[in-house]
Amino acid sequence: MKGAARTRKTALPGVGTRCDLDTGTGQHLSVVVHLDGRRTVGFHDPEDEESCKETVTLAPDEAAALAEVLAPDSLRAVRQQVEIDLVTERIPVSKNSPYAGRPLGETKARTRTGASIVAVLRRTGAFPSPTPDFRFAIGDVLVVVGTREGVNAVGTLIAGG
Repeated sequence: MKGAARTRKTALPGVGTRCDLDTGTGQHLSVVVHLDGRRTVGFHDPEDEESCKETVTLAPDEAAALAEVLAPDSLRAVRQQVEIDLVTERIPVSKNSPYAGRPLGETKARTRTGASIVAVLRRTGAFPSPTPDFRFAIGDVLVVVGTREGVNAVGTLIAGG
């Protein structure tokens, strides 16, 4: 073994976050965590870490399945303690959203879907626990927690569907 594994994170504005892993044996891979919850795993040439040899894109449920394979004991303990199946997703507010420029309270998201908007991410910063009078802006990313069905319903609502 050449050395200890190293990790680092890099913000990718408008995309998400890139997490890089250099293994103890000198291999390099990266995971891009997209704002919509997808994960793209990239495998790099050990001689040129900027050269990506192969990528695999995983849906959120596929990423969770891979995580369970990689760290089964820690995830099993969490699943045994938590009996409700909650998901967290980031939902963008596009220029086509009927709620761009309007307050959170007008969405009635929690009442209509059972899911909660627990934070709003904006280029200028994060706004945890936004109040009903918090106004959404185009480009905001809503952090939503709830059941899969509830979170999907918030996505549809914010998109105007």
